Amino acid sequence: MHPTTPDYPLDLDSKPDSARCLARIEAWFNQAVLDRPPIRFYHHNVEYEGGAALDPARWATLRDRWFDVEYQVEAFERSIAGRTFHAETFPVFWPNLGPNVYSAFYGGELEFAEVTSWYAPLITDLEDLSVLAPDPLTSVYFRKLDELTRAALERCAGKYLVGYSDLHPSLDCVAAWRGIPALCMDLATAPDKLEPLLERSVRDFHRIFDHFDRLLKARGLPSVTWLGIPSLGKLHIPNCDVAAMISTRHFARCSLPLLRREVAGMTRNIYHVDGKGVAQHLDLLLAMPDIHAIQWVQGLGLDQPILQWVPLLRRIQAAGKSIVVDLQLNELEGFIAAVEPEGVFLCLGVEEGQEPEVIKRLEQW
Repeated sequence: MHPTTPDYPLDLDSKPDSARCLARIEAWFNQAVLDRPPIRFYHHNVEYEGGAALDPARWATLRDRWFDVEYQVEAFERSIAGRTFHAETFPVFWPNLGPNVYSAFYGGELEFAEVTSWYAPLITDLEDLSVLAPDPLTSVYFRKLDELTRAALERCAGKYLVGYSDLHPSLDCVAAWRGIPALCMDLATAPDKLEPLLERSVRDFHRIFDHFDRLLKARGLPSVTWLGIPSLGKLHIPNCDVAAMISTRHFARCSLPLLRREVAGMTRNIYHVDGKGVAQHLDLLLAMPDIHAIQWVQGLGLDQPILQWVPLLRRIQAAGKSIVVDLQLNELEGFIAAVEPEGVFLCLGVEEGQEPEVIKRLEQW
């Protein structure tokens, strides 16, 4: 049963309709529509890009700026000041050190650029894993994410949500440790030798996730991360971007067992399907009861517009899974005509001021 009344407690002065929005999201997870499909206007909740110029008096390096907790939290607060958060767009601060921070918990260095970070492969010999730190919670990167989270939690009350970082265990973690070319060669020539590394990649995941989840729950906050979709309970966004480069046989052998462990115990899992390469494994994902929704990322260039992917989206709906879909405003009418609204969460790019008109249109879908 999905909720019929907005009875979720969430007190945000910046978003007084938060409870009703959470009810819409819960209905969406159940492939239902409360009063309209949920919508996220992503231009209102995009992380500030770049940031302040690198002030040598304050930061000697970009790493110093990324590690400046006070600056990171205050910069986010400036980015949301005075904004209206329409529909299911929430103000979310998520502590972020880049997409490979989970891998870096075990060793190696992150190289920081303006809006992302890079990680160099760490494992050169599959028979020698001694370079991996035995306890990822002692990492300088783990401690910094913890510091960022706690600092934001001290300031967020009534103003914004705090999320957890972008955590990539499992095969994507192994790809970062090993390097993608070496990993692909391993899969082709010595998949058995990968087993210890695959095990290490997921062994500590729930311990890490639960650490941050407890911090959020202690403040009465929902579970939310980079996707900006909050949910009660424990929400996770699993993914395997390297799956675009491997066969379904290798995906079933080396990714799926790890994925089952990764999603176990979560209240909700939204699997991030990054393009048609990953979608070659869709049937395996749709067969998993612990995958509750699919985020479809169609890509750029020839992979646009969205309407060419309607058969794939209907296939996801037919499997009883909810979907998250990115659209441009000029695609909206065609999409509405082609897809049923049950279980659809739209992420829409619009110009400021267009949101009320879009919401009114979707109330008629």
